[in-house]
Amino acid sequence: MTRPRVGVAVLTMGSRPAELRALLDSVARQDEPAVRVVVVGNGTGSLPELPAGVTGVELAENRGVSGGRNVALAKLREYGDVDVLVDLDDDGLLIDTDVFRRIADLYETDPKLGIVSFRIADETGQTQRRHVPRLRAKDPMRRGPVTTFLGGGHGLSMRMLDEIGGWPEEFFFTHEETDLAWRALDADWTVLYEPALLLQHPRTSPARHAFYYRLTARNRVRLAKRHLPALLMPVYLGVWTLLTLARTRSLSGLRAWFGGFAEGVLRPCGTRRPMRWATVWRMTRLGRPPVI
Repeated sequence: MTRPRVGVAVLTMGSRPAELRALLDSVARQDEPAVRVVVVGNGTGSLPELPAGVTGVELAENRGVSGGRNVALAKLREYGDVDVLVDLDDDGLLIDTDVFRRIADLYETDPKLGIVSFRIADETGQTQRRHVPRLRAKDPMRRGPVTTFLGGGHGLSMRMLDEIGGWPEEFFFTHEETDLAWRALDADWTVLYEPALLLQHPRTSPARHAFYYRLTARNRVRLAKRHLPALLMPVYLGVWTLLTLARTRSLSGLRAWFGGFAEGVLRPCGTRRPMRWATVWRMTRLGRPPVI
């Protein structure tokens, strides 16, 4: 195949102009430049001044992570010259200058590579356990195929997205990566965790708002309803209910979680397309069957 061309998408809510500019500067320093860079202002009203060559798209309302990324995807599709879409968090930073070259190398050598997940580390070089997309997460430098990926930094094959569709807008935020990864795996694409691709990102906790607990539970149910064979749905949801009860120390968080769970059960989840049992077995061989 010809050399894959990388396009970059950054979603921002306008609250981190200094961090956004630092990220875009690190994008510009890459030794193999991106052919396109798009910044989507997700309900920002107006974007800050962007560097030359960066396209800005301003949305009047916050459409969530999924909706905003779909807008960026649509804009890059309009150009018709992007083969690999790289999504980056607006408060992330590319420390190395060979990131896009490495990505192009990976996609050039494997035509069935669908998703590449970056390693995320804080300013001290530490990677949080939750940022390693596998169950046995002690070694963040262990490379290999996985069943999900990190939203903060990743590459997506445009051919894959043409086949399986974009981000699930019904999710708004949380678990949208798992929804996309499960669809990719069911269509026989590979999801790769590549720790050599580093995104520096401040250390944060995702569970600092009730909003997080509610959408986490709602979208767990939506994942099950959309993608799991009927036999696995109660197992998956039962396991995650028990884990949540064991891990969550906040009563308000638990109330929000169960409210989101009920919302997921009672409201539509989008189109249901259960994955093949062959995909279930493939995920099991990769170390994470779709019950946890």
